[in-house]
Amino acid sequence: MTVQQANIPSEIESDDDFRARLRTFFTDHHPGKPPRDPKERLAHQKAWNATMFDAGFSGPSWPKEFGGMELSFAHQVIYQEELARARVPGPMGTGLGIAAPTIIRYGTQAQKEEFLAPMLRGDKIWCQGYSEPGAGSDLPSLRTTARREGDEYVVNGQKVWTTQATNADVLFTLVRTGTQESRQKGITYLLIDAHAPGVEVRPLRDITGGAGFAEVFFDDVHVPVSHRIGEENEGWPLVRTSLGHERAAGAMNQAAVYRRVLDELTALARERGRASEPLIRDQLADFEIRVRIMRYNAARIISDILTKGEPGAASSVSRMLITAFEQDLHEFAIGLLGPAGLLTKDSPHAVQRARWLTGFLRTRASTIGAGTSEIQRNTVAEQVLKLPHDPGMPPR
Repeated sequence: MTVQQANIPSEIESDDDFRARLRTFFTDHHPGKPPRDPKERLAHQKAWNATMFDAGFSGPSWPKEFGGMELSFAHQVIYQEELARARVPGPMGTGLGIAAPTIIRYGTQAQKEEFLAPMLRGDKIWCQGYSEPGAGSDLPSLRTTARREGDEYVVNGQKVWTTQATNADVLFTLVRTGTQESRQKGITYLLIDAHAPGVEVRPLRDITGGAGFAEVFFDDVHVPVSHRIGEENEGWPLVRTSLGHERAAGAMNQAAVYRRVLDELTALARERGRASEPLIRDQLADFEIRVRIMRYNAARIISDILTKGEPGAASSVSRMLITAFEQDLHEFAIGLLGPAGLLTKDSPHAVQRARWLTGFLRTRASTIGAGTSEIQRNTVAEQVLKLPHDPGMPPR
């Protein structure tokens, strides 16, 4: 694949010029409102990702070698702000912010050339195969096995709560190559073709009525050894990298998105004639403070990644801030709407197509995904505050 960077000037741009260039691109090439049909929506999103990549506007933090923009700290912040402002489709799957940093750091040159650019362009959709029915927050207890047979691994087991698995082409997966007792010392990081014989994906219907999650079954799935990232039984440090980047990925984008969402919620309070109520004003002020803190903390994470190569424990702080914020915000929105907040999008009387109710339901899972809030608190306590390790928890 030829990586094009023709739209990225070699000279250093001012912040204002870079922002203007981004805004012009998003305005001139905006893909329009996405279709409602799921297959058409997916094609719409893939086409937009390809447009961004081909024009040199993908991967703000990625090396240019693999199609990224390799932006400075300040320009990454601007990029995420303008992306949220433009309301264009985001990246597909969960690979860009999680698997890609891991491959860039630990993968071979051949693996980088094979996997990174197609992932960034949207030609291949990636999803994460970590959680299992008996191994969610306690990942070292996972049971999906990979048996080495010559130049292949044979994988058997099950994953669950796999986001966007129904559309995925590649699963970046944790498998056990050691004994069950080896825990994190017997885990290997494999890239599995989602269309390979023996892979079965079963959608899971969630509380919103959608099926963004799935469970995935592996029945004697053959995976080339060349699709292993890092060494056998040494996948745990890679997992830590992946999870850190998962919690950091898009932190600035989320801050920018919720900056816009909060403005829209404030406008809704005015439309409902409730913006002058003292308790409503106090809550909106609290959200304003929190969304600004969210932005500053996201900026700190980007700075850590640029200077240290890793997001560090600050990513857990960010994760906790965002998940609590989005739950509180949507609970407030439902209360603001009163009985109208309970109308689903199928009702002709639903406010803004029930976006606040859908958000309320969806964010019930926010404090569980990407590591539960309890796990995040342990990480912050031990790695940021340097408190003693919880004797009731296995060492990490």
